[in-house]
Amino acid sequence: MPDSLQAILLGIIEGITEFLPVSSTGHLLIAEHWLGARSELFNIAIQAGAILAVVFIYWRKLWALALAFVGRRDMIDPDTGALLLVGDARAYVMKLLGAFAVTAVGGLLVKKFGWELPKETHPIAWAFIIGAVWMVAAEWLSAKQAQRIGQRTQVSWLTAILVGVAQLVAGVFPGTSRSAATIFIALITGTTSRVAATEFAFLAGIPTMFAATAYDLLKVFKSGEAVHENWSALGIAFVVSMITAFIAVKWLLRYIQSHRFTAFAIYRVVLGVALLLLLPATA
Repeated sequence: MPDSLQAILLGIIEGITEFLPVSSTGHLLIAEHWLGARSELFNIAIQAGAILAVVFIYWRKLWALALAFVGRRDMIDPDTGALLLVGDARAYVMKLLGAFAVTAVGGLLVKKFGWELPKETHPIAWAFIIGAVWMVAAEWLSAKQAQRIGQRTQVSWLTAILVGVAQLVAGVFPGTSRSAATIFIALITGTTSRVAATEFAFLAGIPTMFAATAYDLLKVFKSGEAVHENWSALGIAFVVSMITAFIAVKWLLRYIQSHRFTAFAIYRVVLGVALLLLLPATA
């Protein structure tokens, strides 16, 4: 298969799966078994493309939060049209930074102890299945909580800290899905609105993933690996990932307004079982 076509396929896989609750890392590791392993820089680049798509989607919200935080003036929330008070904006930004800090500190500790992502497909397959069970259970719990306390869009400090922990867990165990872990942690800890929980999970992922990308890029360039990179394939994958992620996230944000996450859980179970049945344990 031509390298450019492989780059397009991998860009599409990353773009679709990075923010849907199905695990991009798990899908990319599986794809490598058929398409061959790519360089670390390539994987970083396509992830950066997906992150940039989310920045484009939320740029008005991010700008309003920044102006309220730094400019010390109330703003209009571009998503809801409601008044975004300075105090609320600052609290929200601090919680985003708190989630990022938890993930960053934990990530540095994980790297210090030499943890590496497993390459075998069976642990990933089990993570798909266990993650599906977690999604169904968490959504059921959040629905019960919403019946009891109503739809809440507020994000507590407990939610923010646990979102940071969930990001770390998802980074350590491929197949878990960062978006699934963070969205459902938010849902069961008091942010009962699916839209609000998803928004906080995605916004918390922006500094986390940009920091991880910058850290890995610095390491790659210091090691000299970038010299041997196929830059045309990398550029293609970056653009494809960004465009695909933009479409996927816009679709997801509309979908969750009237649908549960059950379809994603079913998909994860089917894929996990298929991997366990079709691939050897050492693959």
